[in-house]
Amino acid sequence: MKEKSRWLVIFFCFLAIAVNYIDRANLAVAAPHIMKELSLGPAAMGLLLSGFFWTYAVMQLPYGWFVDKAGARIALPFAVGWWSIFTAATAVAGSFAGMFGCRLMLGAGEAGAYPSCAKLVSQWFARDERALATSIFDSGSRVGSALSLPLVAAIIAAWGWKASFVITGVLGLVWIVGWLALYREPAAQAALAQPRAAERAAAPMRWSTLFRYRTVWGMMLGFFCLNFVIYFFITWFPSYLVQARGFSLKSLGTLGTLPALVSIPGGWLGGWLSDALVRRGWSLTAARKTCIVGGMLLSSVITLTSVVQDTWLMLVLFAIAYGSLAAAAASIWSLPADVAPTPGHVASLAGIQNFASNIAGIALTTFTGLMLQLTRGSFTIPLVVAGGFCVLGALSYLVIVGRVEPLQAPVAQDVRDPAYVPRT
Repeated sequence: MKEKSRWLVIFFCFLAIAVNYIDRANLAVAAPHIMKELSLGPAAMGLLLSGFFWTYAVMQLPYGWFVDKAGARIALPFAVGWWSIFTAATAVAGSFAGMFGCRLMLGAGEAGAYPSCAKLVSQWFARDERALATSIFDSGSRVGSALSLPLVAAIIAAWGWKASFVITGVLGLVWIVGWLALYREPAAQAALAQPRAAERAAAPMRWSTLFRYRTVWGMMLGFFCLNFVIYFFITWFPSYLVQARGFSLKSLGTLGTLPALVSIPGGWLGGWLSDALVRRGWSLTAARKTCIVGGMLLSSVITLTSVVQDTWLMLVLFAIAYGSLAAAAASIWSLPADVAPTPGHVASLAGIQNFASNIAGIALTTFTGLMLQLTRGSFTIPLVVAGGFCVLGALSYLVIVGRVEPLQAPVAQDVRDPAYVPRT
């Protein structure tokens, strides 16, 4: 397999995730303008921001299964095309109901991105390379978030908020053309597969059996906690800077990008370190958990932003929190390939953990909107709660998630036995 082919695949995954996040974050940037034009209050805007996550979370489960069955070559461009159409359609939604419907459809399409990318990494990279490869495509989320602020702000300033949805929707259609023209399946995929003794001895395993593992539930809870904090940056952070810190549209597109910009090398560093520890002889368990738990504990400094007054110190604390979360996420997104009982369950497991993580999107956006309404615009409670979830997530990966190794696939009689509980 040619080295450049692997990194071209990761580059396309990176671009897909970047477009994914631009298309989901543009509503957050346009929120003040939409609230004014449609006469929406904070609670209604919180509900509108959360609409994306309802379908995005639920569709992780079937889409992960679909990726394992159909292959990422088809599943990923299908997802990109779907969400791009409904991004552009948001521009013609002239009511709360119409816009909410577009956000629901946007979420349904974007659900296919991460399971597809996780599957591609498992096919093209060995286990001591996966965290770095994962950190590169996952950094597309931070690049997309960072670009969404100046890009969407500039489009809104020039042509209005509706144009921002049309222009960002077209980006995905351009990506599809490039992907279909250049992507080819790996010629030596089998050479990268890790030996799995359990796989050779196991009977065919149903998708639902994955929920019987303690490690899977630990991954779900831990990722829920991490995304609860990350989605603050994607949804309410622009409004926080404008409403609580008095940022102008110009400063929002410059200083406001600092945390997202810091998170990009933060994610790469976390992925490189995780793989480097494995190559130095650390167990996969020690390497992945060190990066995940350490990153999540450090990210709890987000709570301090609720009490600091200095603008630069506030931005530094947000940057540390976001960078640490990104560093942890590189290893988190490596876990599906690391622990899947068979190669045919990687995308399914990625979809399962991402389903749980995006329930956090619903919780965070709705909870923050309600707190703003109840406290007359104060972000203190949401920021304190976010820090608590950082600590809870670290404990979940440390204690509930077991050894980072392929889960033992049950044999046929185990699946039929209702008393059977697989090992972690």
